[in-house]
Parts: sequence; C-alpha cells; structure tokens
Amino acid sequence: MNIFRVSADLLHLLSILVLLLKIHATKSCAGISLKTQDLYLTVFVTRYLDLFWNFHSLYNSVFKIVYIGSSALIIWYMRRHRTVKQTYDKDHDTFRYLFLIVPCFLLALLINNRFSLFEILWTFSIYLESVSILPQLVLLQRTKNVDNLTGNYVFLLGMYRGFYILNWVYRYMTEPGYSAWIVWLSGLVQTALYADFFYYYLQAWKQSKKLQLPA
Repeated sequence: MNIFRVSADLLHLLSILVLLLKIHATKSCAGISLKTQDLYLTVFVTRYLDLFWNFHSLYNSVFKIVYIGSSALIIWYMRRHRTVKQTYDKDHDTFRYLFLIVPCFLLALLINNRFSLFEILWTFSIYLESVSILPQLVLLQRTKNVDNLTGNYVFLLGMYRGFYILNWVYRYMTEPGYSAWIVWLSGLVQTALYADFFYYYLQAWKQSKKLQLPA
C-alpha cells in the first residue's frame, strides 16, 4: 500500500459521497446517468465476487462493501425514490450500454491472465470500468449546463483514476517483476476519456464560470 493508492481510493470514495450528497440534499438526480451507475454496479459485483472467501485486509474488504452498497443505493434513489426518480432525465440518458457490455465481455474471454470463471469476470470488470463513464459524459454533453456537484463528482472520478496511474508507476519502480498490462492499458483508456471534460472543468474553474460542455 502506498500514498498514491490510498489517495486514489479516498478520491473515489469522495466522488461517491459527493454524488450521494447531491441526490439526498437536493432530492434530484438531474444530470446523473443511470446507465453509468448500472455499469458501475456491474463492475463492482463482478470484480468483488470473492468478497466472502478471499480476505486480503480489512481496508480492502470495507472498500469493496462500500463500493457495492453505495452503487446500489444510488440506483435505488434513481429508480425507486418517489421524488428523486421524477428528476431523472431519461430522454437524454439513452446511451445503449449493451454496446459496451458485450464487447468488454468478449474481450475478457479472449484476453485474460487465466481462463477461469472468476478471472474472466474480474478482467471483464476492468475492461467495463474503463468505459463506464461514457454514458455520463454523453449525458452532460447533451444537457450542456452542468451543476457544481455533478461536475465535482465527475472530476473526482477522473482524479481517482489519475492517482491510480501514479500508483502503478510507483509500484513498477519499487516492486521487481510487477506487471499488469490489462489493468494499465484499461486505466489509460479510462483516463483519456476524461481529458475533454477536465479541460472544460478547469477552464470554468479558472474563470469562475458555470461549467458548460460543447454539444
């Protein structure tokens, strides 16, 4: 465990807390993609199937439970809460995520570290996480105006991935034989998807303006 890994996990946790705060405090999920939240829950469930029999550390187990539980709670709010669900923008959140799920699963069947059920599901989760933010980014581009909490949520997610890259660099330099090409390449793809958003987010922050994305 190193400072980059811990920072990345805390940024990820903070992004989830910001999103839950937005939904709970405003009783609104406007600007939030349910498609992306469905994908994240799929990522966490398939990645952490070993939660109950493969114990690494208390830290690891707690974060696994938090990721699964918080994703389920966000989806519950957006689908079931009588006030919040009315604010969901289903007319703009129309990304066909099967076009992400199916290719990622097929790729996991073809390229993995070991051809076993749990290894394939874990690899699938890595591939799927790298593109799970796409429906959210598309929704924000369609609606153009982005409220502060939603913008901060996406920014923190991007920062989390950026710190994970620093974690991999640190481990590569300090741990002889450390190699994880599937994770590295997927992480780079995921980080690249945030590049455009980061540019407009930082421009809005520098100019003290409301974040707006081009269509």
